[in-house]
Amino acid sequence: MLTFLGFAMIATFLVLIMMKKMSPIAALVLIPALFCVFAGKGAHLGDYVIDGVGKLAPTAAMLMFAIVYFGVMIDVGLFDPIVRGILRFCKADPVRVVVGTAVLAAIVSLDGDGSTTFMITVSAMYPLYKRLGLSLVVMTGVAATANGVMNTLPWGGPTARAATALKLDASDIFVPMIPALAVGLLCVFVLAYVLGLKERRRIGTLVLPGDAEPAEERLLVATTGSVATGSVATGSAAPAEPSATSPSGGAGAGSGSDSGPLPGSAAPEDGFQGLDPRRATLRPRLYWFNAGLTVALLTAMIMELLPIPVLFLLGAALALTVNFPHMPDQKARIAAHADNVLNVAGMVFAAAVFTGVLSGTGMVKHMADWLVGAIPEGMGPHMALVTGLLSLPLTYFMSNDGFYFGVLPVLAEAGAAHGVSPLEIARASLVGQALHMSSPLVPAVYVLVGMAKVEFGDHTRFTVKWAVLTSLVVLGAGMLFGII
Repeated sequence: MLTFLGFAMIATFLVLIMMKKMSPIAALVLIPALFCVFAGKGAHLGDYVIDGVGKLAPTAAMLMFAIVYFGVMIDVGLFDPIVRGILRFCKADPVRVVVGTAVLAAIVSLDGDGSTTFMITVSAMYPLYKRLGLSLVVMTGVAATANGVMNTLPWGGPTARAATALKLDASDIFVPMIPALAVGLLCVFVLAYVLGLKERRRIGTLVLPGDAEPAEERLLVATTGSVATGSVATGSAAPAEPSATSPSGGAGAGSGSDSGPLPGSAAPEDGFQGLDPRRATLRPRLYWFNAGLTVALLTAMIMELLPIPVLFLLGAALALTVNFPHMPDQKARIAAHADNVLNVAGMVFAAAVFTGVLSGTGMVKHMADWLVGAIPEGMGPHMALVTGLLSLPLTYFMSNDGFYFGVLPVLAEAGAAHGVSPLEIARASLVGQALHMSSPLVPAVYVLVGMAKVEFGDHTRFTVKWAVLTSLVVLGAGMLFGII
């Protein structure tokens, strides 16, 4: 009964948000509450919710202060050189823009934090996508899939969880997987190229007006509406997808007395300030301080010197104090990023209801036991392949903690009975991460869709098929190379 209710709850949630019948926050709260009653455990709903909120509260705190910190770093110009480099590569070619999105997301993913990756990637690429009329779900899909492949880094989480659960060395799991993961990343780049070609055919060949200034500077100005009149398409530009709604702000979007448009500049066509190279919030004299602070913060995070929420809390407070010593300016910066903070934190706490009910009622355990028990006896010698295939749905519908600490040991024990090495099981368990990063139970995905102003249902409908393909490519490469 609980197995059926668990699958039915997840299916109902996905259908309603993809059909846009409910908002993600409402669906994450109301659907599990309803199914908790169906399970006959409505009296315990409060306990399940409080337990879920308690487990996700540190994540919500981390995201809140991480958004403020990286928002301030974007405001003061820390990432402008990266943006200029990407724009220099992209120019106005949709293929280069989409491929550049994948490259940027993969590079930034080296820090092991999905939220950081999405904040930087969206802040850098969003103005360009809007100005050229590219589909924003292409941006979110490519960024999420690239980050999912890179999430297998030892400090990213899944590899460490697998090593801990099976009492193995993380390097023994990860290092042999590098060739297969490299093939997976190559698959993401090829996917980005193909999607870029589709966008090029949809909107035509784009050129930028005027030749008086470098292309990347024209693009930077064009995205803010400060000087340039816009890009011109030689073909008829098709309208952007419905999900690419006009935003009213975002990380990097200035508000307050220190971030308004320059005198005489035109108002942005969609309200998004983007990365204006002449914005008043730039702090060029503090560039190396901000760069050093960011490197120190990420290093401390990787070395686990302090809990991540504490690190970002301290980092945000220090960044605000040094870059904006006057109180009105600090308040303006916090207000500029308040929408993102509220949206993401609200989504995380709503997800706590979903995960709390799944775990508290025992649905997730019954679902996992049913899936493991459904494995035919003859598949025992192929448990590595089975684990890889199961990692796709299980890491999508469960948290990484639930899968790696609850299900993986059972799969490893079943494999050991047929002579399959725990190392192979552990490596196979990593292949589903490309799909996992678009799971509704991953808080970072709400940072991605929130900053990109994309409906979660649109992102899910577009991304899942490509993420599944990428995961299967990693699994196939692992088997071909004899890793799995």
